[in-house]
Amino acid sequence: MSLNPTPPRSPYLAPLRAFTAGFVDTTGFIALFGLFTAHVTGNFVLIGASLAEFHDGIIAKLLALPVFIIVVAAAHLYVIRQQRRERDAAGVLMIAECVFLAAFMAAGLAASPFLDADAPVTIATGMLAVTAMAVQNAGARSVFATLSPTTVMTGNVTQIVIDLVDLALSPSKAAEVKPRLKKMIPAVLTFTLGALGAALAYLAIGFWCLLIPIAAIIAGLVVLRRR
Repeated sequence: MSLNPTPPRSPYLAPLRAFTAGFVDTTGFIALFGLFTAHVTGNFVLIGASLAEFHDGIIAKLLALPVFIIVVAAAHLYVIRQQRRERDAAGVLMIAECVFLAAFMAAGLAASPFLDADAPVTIATGMLAVTAMAVQNAGARSVFATLSPTTVMTGNVTQIVIDLVDLALSPSKAAEVKPRLKKMIPAVLTFTLGALGAALAYLAIGFWCLLIPIAAIIAGLVVLRRR
């Protein structure tokens, strides 16, 4: 039995989720001393860089991976439980992500401006964002596995370039390549839009900007309900 009895197929879901990931990852990076919340392994680069030159926020970056792992494991256990009951877990995962994003926003509004990267309130706020993105990552590997990846774009960009080269050299591959391009390109574009939009919105309105990705998740829930 599939992890998701009725896999989502809407063309709007992946772009909305990619936009959310790009927006939240950029907001966390700007507001929380360079913390990656969606692409948590990126924190290892910053931890390594701190060995050569001191960087703030090492504790949060060290905690991000274990928190991410625990949340992904919990989310997947929930998906398995729903699978055994022949129920769809997609909607609940999206609601959970929305709740943690709202908590991230509330904590940011209450505690900002953050002056100490290693203060408990700064770390706790960052872990709320990591939790939200861990839920999205878990969903991407289970109930949303039929969609384009939405949190880490390196693989998508690599595949797009390979497909474009194959399409240019072998037009006969169009039937195989074009559907994949149609699935991946919107996610890359909306992730980029989310990242750029987050930078501008955070500078303008601070943590209130997180209302935008929260709205994107709610829009995704509407799309999911109507599928």
